[in-house]
Amino acid sequence: MPKVIILTGDAAETLEVFYPYQRLLEAGYEVDIAAPEKRRLQFVVHDFVDGFDTYTEKLGHTWPADVAFRDVDPSDYVALVVPGGRAPEYIRNDDDAKRIVRHFFETNAPVAALCHGPLLLAAAGVLHGRTTSAYPALQIDVELGGGTFENGAGIVDGNLVSGRAWPDNAAWMREFMIVLEASQGLAGAGEQTGAQPADTWSEGAHARGMAGAGAQNAPAGGYDTQPIERDRPEN
Repeated sequence: MPKVIILTGDAAETLEVFYPYQRLLEAGYEVDIAAPEKRRLQFVVHDFVDGFDTYTEKLGHTWPADVAFRDVDPSDYVALVVPGGRAPEYIRNDDDAKRIVRHFFETNAPVAALCHGPLLLAAAGVLHGRTTSAYPALQIDVELGGGTFENGAGIVDGNLVSGRAWPDNAAWMREFMIVLEASQGLAGAGEQTGAQPADTWSEGAHARGMAGAGAQNAPAGGYDTQPIERDRPEN
């Protein structure tokens, strides 16, 4: 059974860990969660509340890590997932986490990164000449890391599939599964489904006050990305 590894730690965003974790299990992959240490992790919930200039944070689920970064042999895995939350802020300083990331880019294996996940990619030095999405406030980090920021839900650049935050989960994982299955030579892989899911980032933003909160972090163009018709927050 092919294996996929998730790199994360304490204060990772609950939905951004569990959505890919369960989606990959559903598709028949074995999934390991790697962290600085092999122990139970405390995840968090990030939400968008009217009147706040950025996201709010509450405690979320706990979950055990399967393996410590230092014990990971990345060649055992066919793909990498880097969720967001605050975990990438500190795991990017871990030499083994960066070693793992570099392996997947050197071998052109599938990588999914969401929200603050590209902070780890930038620290590993793999964003030079690459295009990635991220939480919009991280546009400067992507660019300082040598990459090009694209404000979209399921941005594909070769082996890299990225998104802005958990409202993009469906589009992010849909595109990642296409890239992953193509890399495994599965029948029908690489074909676009033709389905265009609702832009849950924009719709959720308005319903949950993100139009106010996200405006401070959004680039001048707002959250609009073609070809999906989007409800653009006002800046």
